[in-house]
Amino acid sequence: MCGIVGYIGQKKAHPILINGLSNLEYRGYDSAGISILENNDIKLIKTKGRVKTLFEKTENENLNGTIGIAHTRWATHGKPSDENSHPHLDNSKTFAVVHNGIIENYSELRNMLIEKGYKFLSQTDTEVIPNLIHFYYSKGNDFIHSVSLAIKDLKGSFALSILCKDEANKIIVTRKDSPLVIGKGKDEFFISSDTPAYLDKTKEFYFLDDLDMAVIQQDDIKFYNSNLKNIKKDIKLIDWSADSAQKNGYEDFMLKEIYEQPNSIKATISSTLSKDKVQIEGLELSKEYLKNINKIFIVACGTAMHAGLATKKIFESICKIQTEVDLASEFRYRDPLIDEKTLCLYISQSGETADTIAALKLAKEKNCKTIAISNVIGSSITREADFSIYTHAGPEIAVASTKAYTAQVTLLSILAIYFAETLEINNPDIKILKKDILDLPNKVDEVLQVNDDIKELSKKIYKEKDVFFIGRGIDYPASLEGSLKLKEISYIHSDAYASGELKHGPIALIEDGISVVSIITDEKLIEKSISNIQEVITRGAKTIIVTNQNLPANNFYKIVNIPSTNPYISPILSVIPLQLLAYYISKEKGLDVDKPRNLAKSVTVE
Repeated sequence: MCGIVGYIGQKKAHPILINGLSNLEYRGYDSAGISILENNDIKLIKTKGRVKTLFEKTENENLNGTIGIAHTRWATHGKPSDENSHPHLDNSKTFAVVHNGIIENYSELRNMLIEKGYKFLSQTDTEVIPNLIHFYYSKGNDFIHSVSLAIKDLKGSFALSILCKDEANKIIVTRKDSPLVIGKGKDEFFISSDTPAYLDKTKEFYFLDDLDMAVIQQDDIKFYNSNLKNIKKDIKLIDWSADSAQKNGYEDFMLKEIYEQPNSIKATISSTLSKDKVQIEGLELSKEYLKNINKIFIVACGTAMHAGLATKKIFESICKIQTEVDLASEFRYRDPLIDEKTLCLYISQSGETADTIAALKLAKEKNCKTIAISNVIGSSITREADFSIYTHAGPEIAVASTKAYTAQVTLLSILAIYFAETLEINNPDIKILKKDILDLPNKVDEVLQVNDDIKELSKKIYKEKDVFFIGRGIDYPASLEGSLKLKEISYIHSDAYASGELKHGPIALIEDGISVVSIITDEKLIEKSISNIQEVITRGAKTIIVTNQNLPANNFYKIVNIPSTNPYISPILSVIPLQLLAYYISKEKGLDVDKPRNLAKSVTVE
């Protein structure tokens, strides 16, 4: 969602802040703004539109200050406009605040402040924060105590970066249920919602826990808990190169990330799997514990949830443990039947997905063991969970997830092997599966050779209004993911169905000329799958088949061949042509594939 950046040091803050915002554009936004502390005054410039617009509006403003904060806004309260853009000032223009999150009791606070004589210039929930800080400041409290008192009144989620013109040598930051990191340089610090904003400046980052505060000066940083007791924070090294957050010659981040999949899968495998045994650092589950659990829950949102669906069969087949997959946004509202005998896995690429974190907290309340699967070391979900394991996909900048998804399916498959080996299950399929996982990077390279065929295919179907995806068994989750990719970035309506469900309603939507994409990777289901495809062909559909099987001759519109692999991990290969199809259809339509409308990379509010 919203992007926060901040800088304090010896250099001019303006270009560093603009660069940081540009590196966070993938988060999704509709407006941008900046505040610079200079000569004990807060200079504020903000605008509806892109970071480029903000840069054009500020480049001739002679902003020379070395302390500042900036923001990209994703509208929640109040429409996108200059007035609703961040930063927001209090009435006295003493404080400037940027905010990611939602203040649930903002109406109550706003009314209280209006009664005290404060006036509001925007429709946002955020504007109550600088005025609330000023309210406590006017009572004689200093900067840090005013902030501390104000955040105790806030209900909801927030990451805040705050300037005070009376204490013009510092920035105060704090968070609750929204991400915020602090990068450390030499006599300078970088504040951001996400590490890619400043990977070109530093690899060393501090991470705050909920309600922690940091007081940052040019050459010093102090951390406090919610009671303003001084605490210590360790630096975490984020071993991502700055180049990994750049396009490096590709036209778009999404295409780059599709082509990075052999390496991201290889890195994920090499961190956990050798020819002999699975070893997952930091994960300690005993045979006794795994023998006594009665259920695994995999909980996630969107693409990460599809990764869970794609691996449900592996956990059940080789571990012999009942496995359920649930949407994080629904999980905690349906009073799930979970207890100390339930193992809960939570998947989030960013580690900051609000619904997933909330679902994890519920599981902990019910005494479940929890494992976080994330791509970001030190992220919120990894600090909440009992155990954390990591994909090694590197920064994923495009909003539509590609390499993170295939890395998640890879890691979950390895985790299932880890459980089976811990349980000492004697199953020859496990040894075969390990070998096939080790072969994945080469086979992904092979799949990417279909690029030109997919590019040509996209030219023939990009004008369509509806596209359907079907698959049986393990191919159904891949169909769901392919459908999601297409609708996310091309805005074409698409739906995915289990092939056997066509006759139970969806076939009514099939008409002459409509495209149906079918995935067939399980030789046991060829006959049934062909039967379903024939039903849509009879009704005039153009059928596009993604397969690694030798299919009987038929009147298919297009066959896309992929390498044969273990059926358990076939969704890793079968999804890649669907990623490319969505990408090239969107390019044919002239759309921005990296920043689709209305979407944000990290959904950090519920």
